Parts: sequence; structure tokens; C-alpha cells
Amino acid sequence: MKIASVADVKAHLSAYLKQSQTGPVIVTRNGKAVAVLLAVSDDDELERLVLAHSPKFRAILDKSRRQIAETGGIPHDVFWQDVKADKHVVLSGEQIVLLNRRSKKSDKVEGPKDLTPRKPPGRGSKRRS
Repeated sequence: MKIASVADVKAHLSAYLKQSQTGPVIVTRNGKAVAVLLAVSDDDELERLVLAHSPKFRAILDKSRRQIAETGGIPHDVFWQDVKADKHVVLSGEQIVLLNRRSKKSDKVEGPKDLTPRKPPGRGSKRRS
């Protein structure tokens, strides 16, 4: 872990970005930490990082957890009825195609037992921006 002042990071940003590949770079102002430079390896990691620090997303998760604790959640069949009713979900045989609203790409999910997103066929492992 490296610690650097705002002025030093400003003067040598490229070097600190490169250094962030091996570990976090703590940025300080007047000796107090004000930011962290973190390297991200892909879009998924970036999305997880941003969501982890989103107050709005955390509030949604907290509300959902409280609701599940109070009500016990929803039955399996009701969940799948809601999924099928969602206009952003296309059912295709035993696969469910979840349409990504931003990129117009889709993730396929195998049947009701497997909720792990799959990469669409013919696509590489890296996303293009």
C-alpha cells in the first residue's frame, strides 16, 4: 500500500495509476486520507465496487433484507410468475434471457433452478464499452 499527497498524485498521476495495479494508493490532503486509487480488472469488478459504495443501493438492500426477515420472502412459484411478467425478460424454451437495459445485450439464465448469469453465445469474455 502506497500513501501519497494530492499534489504528488496530481503531478504523477500515470505513475500512481500504474502503482495501483499492485495495491491501493491512499491519497492524502494535509496528512489525512481523502481518497483511494484502486485498480479494477473488468467491468464487473467496477460495478461491484461502485454498488458497494452506493448509499441508494445499500438502502435498497437493507429494505429488502428487513422485508424478507419480516415476511419470509415470496414463494418460489410467485417469484417465477413475476419474472415471466417482467417485460424485460424473454422466455426461450428452458432459458430465460435477461435483457440488459443499458447495452441491449442479454444474459441467459438456465431454468428456474440456476440464477447465475451466463454470457450470450458468440461473445468474448471481455466487454466492449
